[in-house]
Amino acid sequence: MDRIVLSQQVELGKAVLIEGHPMEALRFQVGRAGIIVTLTDSEEKDFRGRVLSITDKEASILVFETFLFSTESPVEIVLLQALPERERMELIIQKATELGVSTILPFKSERSISLEERDAKQRKSHRWQQIAIKAVQQSRRAKVPRIESYHSFQEALEVGRAEGLKILLCEKEGESLKVILRQYLPRKIYAMVGPEGGFTEEEVKLAKAGGFIPIKLGQRILRTETAAITLIGILQYELGDLS
Repeated sequence: MDRIVLSQQVELGKAVLIEGHPMEALRFQVGRAGIIVTLTDSEEKDFRGRVLSITDKEASILVFETFLFSTESPVEIVLLQALPERERMELIIQKATELGVSTILPFKSERSISLEERDAKQRKSHRWQQIAIKAVQQSRRAKVPRIESYHSFQEALEVGRAEGLKILLCEKEGESLKVILRQYLPRKIYAMVGPEGGFTEEEVKLAKAGGFIPIKLGQRILRTETAAITLIGILQYELGDLS
């Protein structure tokens, strides 16, 4: 449901009728008449189209633009983000989506705020997926990144046990990101970013035991939202589709 993939080829200037699974994906992207979406046809080419009409079962979309290259990055990035205070999570979701992440998973670390504490002030977590959808529409992406449910630190480590490069942003220690990326040349990356104040020594120890490699982004201390956005940008530049 995160991508509108068609089983046929499409032509510029012509309308295409969609139903079934592509229709479910359109619904997921808050499809309505007049909205512009990115479609992927049977040859994996991406197109832009405007929804002309929509019913419960089908929609007509006028295709008006094609892309020379895919709107999706060849590298899959899963952002594991310690929950920050105030509106910073919304900013991270928006910018990480624009930069091409595939999944964002918020988690509780020892020095981060809890979801209960954050939502007690003003409940916003229910809007996170909608923020990602709007960022997809703005950036013309084809795929909507999944905003996972809130996890504990240990649960976040378990998610990262799947195949792929696992990196952990550290303030006090860490290897060169550039060296690590050129050594592994990964196609899937689990990037874990901590809260203001960073990870505790015990959390770093547990992450290392879980296969995460501590890395640094220079000598300056970055806010958690700056660190997350910067890291994703670097990953896309080195391995993805930013040039």
